[in-house]
Amino acid sequence: MAEGSAPIIETRDLTRKFGQFVAVDRVTLRVNRGEIFGFLGPNGAGKSTTIRMLCGILAPTSGTALVGGFDVAREPDRVKEHIGYMSQRFSLYPDLTVAENIRFYGGIYGLSSQQLRERGAWAVEMAGLRGREDHLTRELAGGWKQRLALGCAILHEPPILFLDEPTSGVDPISRRRFWDLIYELAGHGTTVFVTTHFLDEAEHCDRLVLIYRGRVIALGTPDELRHTAIRGTILSVRCRDANNAVELLREVDGVRRVALFGASVHVITDTPKETSAAIISRLGEAGSGIDGISEVPPSLEDVFIALIEQADAEAPAAEVRGR
Repeated sequence: MAEGSAPIIETRDLTRKFGQFVAVDRVTLRVNRGEIFGFLGPNGAGKSTTIRMLCGILAPTSGTALVGGFDVAREPDRVKEHIGYMSQRFSLYPDLTVAENIRFYGGIYGLSSQQLRERGAWAVEMAGLRGREDHLTRELAGGWKQRLALGCAILHEPPILFLDEPTSGVDPISRRRFWDLIYELAGHGTTVFVTTHFLDEAEHCDRLVLIYRGRVIALGTPDELRHTAIRGTILSVRCRDANNAVELLREVDGVRRVALFGASVHVITDTPKETSAAIISRLGEAGSGIDGISEVPPSLEDVFIALIEQADAEAPAAEVRGR
């Protein structure tokens, strides 16, 4: 974003309540033009509710949000003219063919016949569906549906694209190809706001917000979050029974946090040398074989778990029970 230019998305204390339940709680953020902005959190954290408010689909209970310079509460129709939106359920009509879905969305966006021919041909090519224009959408594999849904969402070439968990339910190769398309769009100036609960996808974003129980608990680049969110040293403990080791290591002096990490265990400590010796001793006493201990840099998974545990520790007990 050029110095001094306004953010393309900006929220201030954005809140949404359903009765007494606070689904989104005073979310404040700024998204720069042309960046890939990740909205990361577990299921039920408030990601989809936030994105629906930003798209002008759901009215905020309080707070403000500007998208493309338009107020989502007062000008939702103007917001919708300047965005593309792809929901986690692909938002395609399964009983329509590929070509019919494209024509339908082209009509919604008010494309001329010439624009529809040009953009429709682009969408078919981008989705890898040339020769399958007459196939029913329900017959397509997940990766094809995903790319077709993206093509339909941006037929009108919007400057802002909202993607709500777009890769849920598709295979890893399709996910990788989809992110290649996101990079290409961002490279041409499109601002991409993407919600996800896949930590590996979060690595592809320029900046991230971590949201938990409707609240923003961290914001920054992936590198910033890795280097500022965790205090202490992370030890990777490789052993034969990682599940059992997690319980054993909670009792070791110097251990602040323990979590499974694949086939190993990650331990956070302020005294790595002393704690490593204590870990070896404790696992040896329990007859649990150990293959090695090494210091490792924090991953986003480490960051995410640590921040969630911190948020739980700081939340009032009544609030935790009520969520």
